[in-house]
Amino acid sequence: MTAGPDGPTEGADPEVSQETSGEAPVDEAVDEAVEVPADEEEVVEAEAVETPRTVEDELAERTADLQRLQAEYVNYRRRVERDRAQSRQQGEAAVLRSLLTVLDDIGRAEQHGELTGGFKAVADALHQALKAHKLEGFGAEGDVFDPRLHEALFAAGESPDVQVTSVGPVVRTGYRMGDEVLRHAQVGVIEPASGEAPAGDEDE
Repeated sequence: MTAGPDGPTEGADPEVSQETSGEAPVDEAVDEAVEVPADEEEVVEAEAVETPRTVEDELAERTADLQRLQAEYVNYRRRVERDRAQSRQQGEAAVLRSLLTVLDDIGRAEQHGELTGGFKAVADALHQALKAHKLEGFGAEGDVFDPRLHEALFAAGESPDVQVTSVGPVVRTGYRMGDEVLRHAQVGVIEPASGEAPAGDEDE
């Protein structure tokens, strides 16, 4: 029984009150939670089945792995050999640089006529040993001046005997090992003589 504006009302329908309460029946809620679409079941079964791998596929994969490892090893060996050669060259250059002052002393002794007897034999043996390491001196008077090899200390004037800027007096000999310059030659620089103006030009 419910109370209305005109008084109590009899005969209220219980089903109507259950629907208006907003609650679904218990049995329908359970069915919705358990039910799984048929197409989703097929997808799950398909994922569970793995495609069998053939012997050819495994062989191709192993071969690719071996080829990749071999390429990495070859590159590693090349890099090690390059670094080893570079380190050896740097060490050799350092030792040769330390001997340049000795060569300077030998050169001054030779200029003063003091390189004789056993001293000369030792100097010759030293020069032969250094040649085996590709040590080469440069910077002779009359050579074409090259700023990559020569260090100009002063201007030695002009000369009609040279056509281009050339090396004049040599203060200190330069040395190189192969293409690497160990020490630049210190020299004076001679410029070509300035040409005189022709007589016809002076008349004009």
